[in-house]
Amino acid sequence: MFENLKTSITMLLEEIAKRPEDRHVLQEALREKISEMRALGHDVPDDILRLEQALEDPEADEYWDNMPV
Repeated sequence: MFENLKTSITMLLEEIAKRPEDRHVLQEALREKISEMRALGHDVPDDILRLEQALEDPEADEYWDNMPV
């Protein structure tokens, strides 16, 4: 289950990189996956937490607009 969640999160991050204009919609899906991880008692990897925080930053638009796909 943990690996499936990590895979889902990776796919969401790829979608965010491909479609930065939809970042806010995809960000909500990312939050749901992170919540699911926590509900199952798994620790959320630091890199995923940092990405979640970066998505919260209003200045992060530049980061996602320039992310290589």
